[in-house]
Amino acid sequence: MSDVTESFDPRTITRPDHSLLSYYTVISALTLIAFPFVFLPLYFKYHTLRYAFDDKGVAMSWGILFRREIYLTYRRIQDIHVSRGIIQRWFGLASVAIQTASGSAGAEMTVVGVLQPEMLRDFLYSKMRGGQERGDDTADGVEDATDADEALALLREIRDELKHLGRDGGETAP
Repeated sequence: MSDVTESFDPRTITRPDHSLLSYYTVISALTLIAFPFVFLPLYFKYHTLRYAFDDKGVAMSWGILFRREIYLTYRRIQDIHVSRGIIQRWFGLASVAIQTASGSAGAEMTVVGVLQPEMLRDFLYSKMRGGQERGDDTADGVEDATDADEALALLREIRDELKHLGRDGGETAP
């Protein structure tokens, strides 16, 4: 990773950039007569939208009447997409869509109003692939490897026993 990526700290992203509100205004204005019906929900979403990146995952919450909260652990992340429409590029914004294996067609979480989407994407990829700095998590990583080794040994033992049963014609001593 470059020095710029290493100095990037997603914990500083707690709210979308203020230019997201301008983007919402332009998008709503393009609907002409439906402006108030489109703008008001986006306005309230912008003012209540919060992000939190910690050592285990990412959280997002928004809403006034109907509060919505999403928490994804880095281990559950399957894929990450960065998208920028023409108007988003004009404002210097992007959206980072985070997908899991939940079975839904769309993204589980979309981080909107991001100014440095490539750095956020690279950070998320490094976390989801286990390229994180290992502090207290080292013991967890060792336990996971040990569990995998034990499972592999058990599967080999079962395979060998099945081969043995196949050679003996299915007769074994109790």
